[in-house]
Amino acid sequence: MLTMSFVLLHSTVLILSLMKTTIAKVQDQKEWYVVDAADQVLGRLAVKIANVLRGRHKPTYVPNMDHGDHVIVINAEKVRVTGKKEDKKEYMHYTGYVGGERYVKLSDYRARKPEFLIKHAVEGMMPGNKLASAMLLKLHVYAGTEHPHAPQKPKTFNF
Repeated sequence: MLTMSFVLLHSTVLILSLMKTTIAKVQDQKEWYVVDAADQVLGRLAVKIANVLRGRHKPTYVPNMDHGDHVIVINAEKVRVTGKKEDKKEYMHYTGYVGGERYVKLSDYRARKPEFLIKHAVEGMMPGNKLASAMLLKLHVYAGTEHPHAPQKPKTFNF
């Protein structure tokens, strides 16, 4: 009985040693990309940004590790939405008090905080786990054309 379990265990070890599964390792150096959001549709842009943040553009992508790169988005105030969303789309947040639901239109956010539009859209495209919050730290959104990340030498990301 003892020898049979040893043989069975030995054969499983032998089978496992012949497998060619590779495990991707987290890279220390992350690339920096700059994306111009002028005249691009908000949702389509958010999908592409989320894929770069997750690392889906790399051949070493695995869903349980952070292989993504930093993304700098400029001209967030010039992002485009389709249809009547400019006037009809509303964002809701809850203050925590009774009757504290607040609704703000997309056009109001564009005037006050245009960065919120892209950050909120990209956040909705990310997975709902702790890894997504770490990936979202690599998203840098700016309303105008200027950004303080010139020392990182960002490359333009062509979609």
